[in-house]
Amino acid sequence: MKVNVRFFALYRERAGASERGWELPESATLADLLREIRDAYPGLAPPEVEIVAAVNEEYAEGGTVLSEGDEVALIPPVSGGFLSLAQSDISLRSVVEGRGVNLKGPK
Repeated sequence: MKVNVRFFALYRERAGASERGWELPESATLADLLREIRDAYPGLAPPEVEIVAAVNEEYAEGGTVLSEGDEVALIPPVSGGFLSLAQSDISLRSVVEGRGVNLKGPK
């Protein structure tokens, strides 16, 4: 089966691409895909860094079984300041579309 992998920010720079189609065996999981990606791009992220991913715009765990045509987004670690999730609106769609995060907090 084929899935589409999208690389963002630091991952895009390190992979040298913003997206790539990826062939996987049927019933492959997100963890299987991430292992293959780490093998193909050894400088993408250090082994101790967990790669956060979304499948079809929903955050996903390693055991998520992938299907033909799924879109997998690799989301690099966030840095550069304090972020209180309880007071911020975070939308995966806004991150994927490059609109970032609303850090204004509650009104």
